[in-house]
Amino acid sequence: MTAPSCRACGAALTRTFCDLGLSPLANSYVTPERRHRGEVFHPLHAYVCDACWLVQLEAFESPEAIFSDYAYFSGFSAGWLRHAEAYVDAMITRFGLGPDSKVVEVASNDGYLLQYFVARGVPVLGVEPAANVARAAVERGVPTEVAFFGRETARRLAAEGHKADLTAANNVLAHVPDILDFTAGFAEILKPEGVATFEFPHLLRMIESRQFDTIYHEHFSYLSLGVVIGLLRRQGLRVFDVEEWPTHGGSLRVFACHEGAAHAPTLELERVVLSEWGANLFDPSGYAGFGQAVADIKCAALRFLIEERAAGRTVCAYGAAAKGNTFLNYCGIGPELIRAVADRSPHKQGTWLPGSRIPVVSPDELLGMRPDTVLILPWNLKDEIAGEMAAIREWGGRFAVAIPELTVF
Repeated sequence: MTAPSCRACGAALTRTFCDLGLSPLANSYVTPERRHRGEVFHPLHAYVCDACWLVQLEAFESPEAIFSDYAYFSGFSAGWLRHAEAYVDAMITRFGLGPDSKVVEVASNDGYLLQYFVARGVPVLGVEPAANVARAAVERGVPTEVAFFGRETARRLAAEGHKADLTAANNVLAHVPDILDFTAGFAEILKPEGVATFEFPHLLRMIESRQFDTIYHEHFSYLSLGVVIGLLRRQGLRVFDVEEWPTHGGSLRVFACHEGAAHAPTLELERVVLSEWGANLFDPSGYAGFGQAVADIKCAALRFLIEERAAGRTVCAYGAAAKGNTFLNYCGIGPELIRAVADRSPHKQGTWLPGSRIPVVSPDELLGMRPDTVLILPWNLKDEIAGEMAAIREWGGRFAVAIPELTVF
């Protein structure tokens, strides 16, 4: 059997970063009509390329199969909306955007971000492959093109008058199997002095906090700043600044422009690159031990849930998020240990989680169950969720998270 090859440089992938066994697609929620049917499970095995250091999964499903009808709507997270609005304010101020500018967001989802540019009088265009999600954006007043982004789509949009002063690509760079074609599109659509921003979970933080649940089939790549600099340089794009954000357990916002543009590099860019070298992200030693740490988290979570069951305590979960599905399926947790999971999105309520088949209910339904413990699956939103669900404390209920370590509070 031949080894898979790196999607960035073509080298053979032989070094395991983390092997989570078999898992279904993390966003393939089970509807009532599919509840008594089987599901397809694929290997969830992350490799690190010894040539260019891109951490990645093999592609088992096409983007069309994963993203054409998508279950994730960004607009249901209050914290993420605040983050988006702050981004809009910052970009308008920093780059002087106004009614004569154009902002293009790639993977614009339900218009959660572009709606704030629209409110400020800045012309926008969203590019979103999921037609069901794009409809929600249009209903918000956000013009949206239903398409997968890449070189050809960018050329077409540029020819139609959509050259951009600013492009935004939040939490999408990891979602594309053909990452070279995808990044080439930004070189096509940016104006000569235009700026492209990319936000993505930082591989360094993922390793430090053992965030293995961010590994799922929709995430084809796991990114460091150094790798992204190299990817964009191949397309004639130059990274000139970076910001660190706490979102998704620790993310980077990278700023890039055409190679010949006037934007000057910042000291922050040098600092973050040096921090990655200090963490050995460009050496095999930087990736050793991650798999063992993940196994330890699994064992601790199972011990806790089994002890809760033995004590007659009811456990529910909150957040029918993709990362939660990775965690539950890797750990082998089902409704015998977690009775139900609550989620604010009506698109997920009334379904079952893929693989684990735990039912998804509304937050009010979960409160009606009066659980003794609520396991927060999107641990990066634990404070927001604990605040929303504070009513469980009325009967002595507790909250818990399993990552980076089992914590009850």
